[in-house]
Amino acid sequence: MNFIGFFSVYNKEVKRFLKVYNQTLLSPVVNALLFLAIFMLAIGKKISFGPDISFGEFMAPGLIAMVIVQNSFANSSSSITMAKVLGHIIDFLIPPLSALNLSAAICLAALTRGILVGIIAYFAISFFIPLSIHSWTHTIIYFILISFALGASGLLCGLFANSFDQMSAVTSYVITPLSFLSGTFYSVKSLPEFWYNFSHFNPFFYMIDGLRYGIIGYHDGNLTIGMVYLLILNIILLTTCIIWLKSGYRIKN
Repeated sequence: MNFIGFFSVYNKEVKRFLKVYNQTLLSPVVNALLFLAIFMLAIGKKISFGPDISFGEFMAPGLIAMVIVQNSFANSSSSITMAKVLGHIIDFLIPPLSALNLSAAICLAALTRGILVGIIAYFAISFFIPLSIHSWTHTIIYFILISFALGASGLLCGLFANSFDQMSAVTSYVITPLSFLSGTFYSVKSLPEFWYNFSHFNPFFYMIDGLRYGIIGYHDGNLTIGMVYLLILNIILLTTCIIWLKSGYRIKN
């Protein structure tokens, strides 16, 4: 493990998104607050999840998970795609860095952005919705699992995409719909039986459900299965990143 090279790439990636913090950290939180305001004004008082959980409290963890998902993915996917399109991908290939070094540095930088956005979103939403962490252990674990999984997914997307249009297509047609339709704004228990069962194959459901339990203590699925599922998914995604980088998939041609 080349720790100097690893931290160099990690610092570069972190500084890249910190330079434009309005776009990378604050704007996603504003969007989440807008969603919260719209839904609360429209149906906030008409729906509740038991005597102790209001609709706003139910939706808040979903919005936090949503911004973590979208921004972790965007960080790594945009970094690699930009390097390929602008022609400086060679900067990643020439230094004596292993595929593990590169994968870990890029994914951890995406994790850093995801966690920062999630923390900011939590405190911003707390100004309007009373939130109190139910389980710090679950909250921290799911912040990490979600951010790393989407960071690795973004890296794979960046390696696969040869243009910003291709990267945007994955975001628009896969990441955004799945993050919206996995229990962000509703309980999957309200779905027809087929879709309820189908949702349990969706990793985004376990991400949102686990984080919701960590923050407000409510969950629809099996937490143990969800955590193991996401842990295995993270291992598979990281392994795939290493294999693709080591083989030079779509970056050395």
